[in-house]
Amino acid sequence: MDLSVNYMGLKLKHPLMVGASPLVEDLDKVKKLEDAGASAVVMNSLFEEQILAEEDAKFRHEQDAVVSAEAASYFPDVDDFLMSLDKYLNQIAQIKKSTSLPVIASLNGVSVGGWTKYAKLSQEAGADALELNVYYLPTSPAETGREVENRTLEILKSIKDSVSIPVSVKLSPFISALPNYAHLLAEAGADGLVLFNRFYQPSINIEELEVASVIHFSDSSELLLRLRWLAILDATLPKMSFAATGGIHTAEGAIQAIMAGADALQMVSAVIRVGPSAIKSVYQGMVEWMEKHEYTSVDNMRGSMNLSSCPDASAFERANYMRVLRSWRP
Repeated sequence: MDLSVNYMGLKLKHPLMVGASPLVEDLDKVKKLEDAGASAVVMNSLFEEQILAEEDAKFRHEQDAVVSAEAASYFPDVDDFLMSLDKYLNQIAQIKKSTSLPVIASLNGVSVGGWTKYAKLSQEAGADALELNVYYLPTSPAETGREVENRTLEILKSIKDSVSIPVSVKLSPFISALPNYAHLLAEAGADGLVLFNRFYQPSINIEELEVASVIHFSDSSELLLRLRWLAILDATLPKMSFAATGGIHTAEGAIQAIMAGADALQMVSAVIRVGPSAIKSVYQGMVEWMEKHEYTSVDNMRGSMNLSSCPDASAFERANYMRVLRSWRP
């Protein structure tokens, strides 16, 4: 049985990789992920603001001799930045040196120059591919959706001109015309699309009157949104590589995502909750299901239930909304 896949030109032994998270910050943990069968790892995102703040912190600490101790106490501590640019690049190099895992660097920038600079450095450190984590939240009513999209397209084109390794874009589900945008990204040179970014939603502490940051791990129900859009996009962009992230917890979910059109499956929450064995469990479940249903390879089933291949395409479209509503009775 052949579970190997081609993701953006990377030959992976199977689709199950570890998505962007702090899981890769410790080399021993990365080795355990490899032992559990992970086919690749995505680095935690390197934020341009983080690097700029770190550089500012270093500068201000160098001024300690000319400012008061009290004033210096207001400056951010360099140690607060646990994964500095140097540490990030060194971690990529160490993972490549100590394991056989393909490494995908994850970048989140706010300027064209910043993205390009860090993309080059990541490639030089040994990254096999790049994942652009487009986590931008427009808050100005004067900024249009097309302006936001064009900024990402400009960044993507700049990076593709600067590096030779494949580049994917991690998308938000909150795009008004996702198929059109996906085609624009393909034309701009994207080698892969990752569906979807999970935005951490702030809460409000009503007693302390503070905005509270809360992390919610994913569950299998989140996969449904990914399945719909994988099925739609895979049917119209057959040459694009797709990765599903968010909701991959079981072998059934993994198989569903592959049938919808995913080439790679990124696991994070399940690994954090259960440990590296979550990868092995999903892998073994996939093998058992494929043997039972006489699939000889992942390629045999990939995209078999996308919009152009499934028996009832309306299940992914508006008609299904009406059908589901009519099927329920109190």
